[in-house]
Amino acid sequence: MMDPLILLTFVPAALALNLTPGADMMFCLGQGLRSGRGPAVAASAGIAAGGMVHVTLAGLGLGAAVAALPWLFDVIRWAGVAYLLYLAWGAWRSGPARDGAPPVPASRAFRAGFVVNLTNPKVILFVLAFIPQFVTPQAGPVLAQFLIFGAVLSLGGFVVNALVGLFAGQAGERLFASPRVSLWLGRLSGGIFAALALRLAILERT
Repeated sequence: MMDPLILLTFVPAALALNLTPGADMMFCLGQGLRSGRGPAVAASAGIAAGGMVHVTLAGLGLGAAVAALPWLFDVIRWAGVAYLLYLAWGAWRSGPARDGAPPVPASRAFRAGFVVNLTNPKVILFVLAFIPQFVTPQAGPVLAQFLIFGAVLSLGGFVVNALVGLFAGQAGERLFASPRVSLWLGRLSGGIFAALALRLAILERT
């Protein structure tokens, strides 16, 4: 059985990581500015789901393959770059989705967050480096412990990223009434997605 003290130690460490600005937070910020509060929360849920996939893969030992095979790391990374650039182009070309256009479905925003997180190979390497520090083989199946710690990490990330998206969505709702501001909000969110693509493109495995 997992030691409750270890879990209590993990929670504040995970929360500190969740509060550190990163690619997931910036993605939810951009999604909130472009599409509003609902899609931003859905994107945060997608990111959390993608994180659980990474945790499961790391717990199964597949994360070691990503760490050991440069070509696999690069295939996943460049797929993520291409997808982020696709999102950036769509945001730049169309402006905020809510400005005179049908709202972005929650399912599409969820899928976007899921794919963005899943195609960032650095996440699985981070999980592989961070969670094992709290895993105790004597406490039970390693995969089960990975999933418990991953759930804590993903839940905290969902809450923090959703709050960022809600804030961005609220701010955007007050600004998008102006056509000029609306246009630049779309370009700002497109710029955020493009910057995330550049960050992923220059990412190194170590």
